[in-house]
Amino acid sequence: MQKTILTLYLAVLLKSGIALAQTIYVNPGTGNDMADGSESAPYATLEKAVHIANELTGSGAITIKLHPGLYSLTDKVALHPLRILSDTVRLTLEAVTMPDDPDWTPAKMPVIQSISRNNSSTQFVHSAGLLVATSHVTIRGLKFLGSAHPDVPYYYPISKEDERLGDMEVSQCYFVSEVHSSQIQGAIWAQGHQTQIDHCIFYNCRNAILLFKSVEDFSVTNCIIYGANESAIWMGPVERFTFKNNVVAGSNYVWVRPKDSNPAYKFTDCVMVDNEYYLGYYGSNGLVETTNNRNFVETNVVKKGKAELVIRKEPAYPTNYLHLTPESTGYSLNAGIFKKPRSSSGM
Repeated sequence: MQKTILTLYLAVLLKSGIALAQTIYVNPGTGNDMADGSESAPYATLEKAVHIANELTGSGAITIKLHPGLYSLTDKVALHPLRILSDTVRLTLEAVTMPDDPDWTPAKMPVIQSISRNNSSTQFVHSAGLLVATSHVTIRGLKFLGSAHPDVPYYYPISKEDERLGDMEVSQCYFVSEVHSSQIQGAIWAQGHQTQIDHCIFYNCRNAILLFKSVEDFSVTNCIIYGANESAIWMGPVERFTFKNNVVAGSNYVWVRPKDSNPAYKFTDCVMVDNEYYLGYYGSNGLVETTNNRNFVETNVVKKGKAELVIRKEPAYPTNYLHLTPESTGYSLNAGIFKKPRSSSGM
């Protein structure tokens, strides 16, 4: 009798959203948006899962787990749950199988691509993929492609527009852009404080990371930024930030700052090779190279050498594709999506 009462009580808690935590599953291949979003009956679309997550009340962390497959976004997907979040009670969007799991392969990575028209007019007309409209959000283990819509010149896969918001983590993600068909203008465009970007790869994005308003206490660590055809990072004034164990190669500018500003830049244990320019500022006439920064500090920054990436030559992706080859300068930094070191063969 007591067991029956307890079961009924737990069912009521789950239905009302008062449960201490909630996990929602999505599978674009086998899911159904009329299902309940459980592990055995996942939703089919990310839009449905986020809509349900946004409506949850009560307390506890919210996790949306994505099975492998292609997630095509027909509009921006805004994360703004009713539930109160905190440093320890987060909204997490992540892959079911993470890159450091023993059975992970590139084929198990969820792929997110926008086919939306312009869907935002914040600052200027553009298209956003995931709009982070709350603090305390974690995004992990996903692969973002550029916009496939021909009318969209400016696409941002992850955007946080409100400078009052903070605490966003992006970890172990790919951002892959193709300039002729699916361009990424800026992979992560994040206003506000405490943005943490770790173990990500940015490949051929026009800009990798954009941080302008109320930038404070942010970090970029263990990342590879390759082929940024405008700049690896644009950043407004900031006093506290960490830029460590990163590789920036094959790009136009490494870093761009506002004109007449002197942020306290400190680069530590990084490789920055084969880039056209190092530091620049942006003004009314575009980008201009500069070396004038009184607060510029470098510790163990390598600027000579060669950085080459593992590319796809066979029908299947190599496990370590778009990571540095063993012969590359900076290979020992362990930059890339794996937090646990992999063998040089990528197997």
